[in-house]
Amino acid sequence: MPVSPSSSAQAARDAVAGRLKELRAEAGITGPELASRCGWSHPKTYRIEGARTPPSPDDIRRWCEACNASSQADDIIAQSRTAESMYMDWRRQVRTGLKQLQNSYVPLFKSTHLFRIYSPTLVPGLLQTEGYAAGLLASIMRFRDAPDDVTEAVAARLDRSRIIHEPGHRFVMVIEEAVLHYQLGNTEAMAAQLGYLLTAGALPSVSLGIIPSAAPSRQIWPQEVFHVYDEGLVSVELLAARVQVTQPSEIALYVKAFEELRAMAVYGADARALVVKAIDALG
Repeated sequence: MPVSPSSSAQAARDAVAGRLKELRAEAGITGPELASRCGWSHPKTYRIEGARTPPSPDDIRRWCEACNASSQADDIIAQSRTAESMYMDWRRQVRTGLKQLQNSYVPLFKSTHLFRIYSPTLVPGLLQTEGYAAGLLASIMRFRDAPDDVTEAVAARLDRSRIIHEPGHRFVMVIEEAVLHYQLGNTEAMAAQLGYLLTAGALPSVSLGIIPSAAPSRQIWPQEVFHVYDEGLVSVELLAARVQVTQPSEIALYVKAFEELRAMAVYGADARALVVKAIDALG
């Protein structure tokens, strides 16, 4: 079985906890002694050292001061912030609305040369049309109880998608055939989305593969939605959070999975036939 997609984030948290534990050991003080110096209960010390409770910047400053290592506080705070940014729960990301979330991806998109995207459930965001995106984002807004800025968020999503027409980027996308039949928005919006896939799949920078539902003897089972950005980052979309995978061994695992999924997909005329079939099924 693959490694949990949250393991990179947990490893980063463990590294922060381990560094703090080392400071305490080097200072020659016990957990209860450190707790007394910091002004909290000693179970908190063990929760932090066990990476069960992420330390706040103030916690880290108190800890370093108690260990006579105040000069190291800024570096550990930065390390902790990086660790916490690797596991970003959707509730926190959408609390100010969905438009900001769309825009937050733009710097990453602009700096990425090769996008590898696998989706078993949705048309990839870079290929979404206005009606489809509106249906999806409205559903997300309701489910996550986010502020209603769907109109602005859709505009931001479409704006960031223009990158597929900009030079210097290549997009390899693989979806399951079921994506073509999961209807988001009304029938008209879904028909427009499927029609756009016929056009977008022909763009020189885009490779769109579709894994047929009837594919015999699958070599790999359907995975969660994930994006591989060049060679240094994988973003995995879970129900509760978006996880950023940065450990090389885990990135390699996702790249391996992507290549196996890509090998099962059909392209060109065969892929277009599946899209046309889905359009016909709309009635």
